[in-house]
Amino acid sequence: MEDTMTSADIRQESRRMLEGLWTSLVPIWFVFFVIYFVAGAILGSISEFMNTITVLILGGPFMLAIAQIFLRIYRKEPFELKQLFDGFQDFSRAFTANLLISIYVFLWTLLLIVPGIIAALGYGMTFFIMAEDPNILAQDAMRKSKDMMMGHKWDLFWLGLSFIGWMLLAVLTFGIGLLWLESYMMASFVIFYENLKGRPQEQHFHDREDIVHYNQADV
Repeated sequence: MEDTMTSADIRQESRRMLEGLWTSLVPIWFVFFVIYFVAGAILGSISEFMNTITVLILGGPFMLAIAQIFLRIYRKEPFELKQLFDGFQDFSRAFTANLLISIYVFLWTLLLIVPGIIAALGYGMTFFIMAEDPNILAQDAMRKSKDMMMGHKWDLFWLGLSFIGWMLLAVLTFGIGLLWLESYMMASFVIFYENLKGRPQEQHFHDREDIVHYNQADV
């Protein structure tokens, strides 16, 4: 496909985007992981169900806030730690999007792993879309993400897979490396999103995985 950035191109651009910002972003991820760990440890000790509820409640607002932060970085706008909690000011939309995506991906995964992965990739741009448009409904953002990702799920899959080596290294550092790796990955995903926005809509219907039909039109 013409004018498509490769995974290597995107990673290189993300490193330029993050120059001078790596250390500044560490506190954001540190606070994020601490909150998740503490909440998960406390509620998970009660029951696995409570742990799942915690992920659903916290996940949406945090994902929306992180999308907003990295869109600011992409546009060379200032950011600060307290913006990590901005998603809770838009709790209803963020929670609804996270809940619906979780349900749909889970239902497709019940059929086979591959349809579940395809569904997750299709909704991959939802929180960036919501971060840019505070008035769009969660369901509409999900539909818009599916339209944008039509023909590009494979590209996003390979972009994510290209970080597997870094993930293994992060594990070897007992997770400390994630405080930097998460910024690298999110910067890459926001560049993917911005690149995707610039492509003509007609290009969204002619790629590999769209030959395989899982009848996901209404998901």
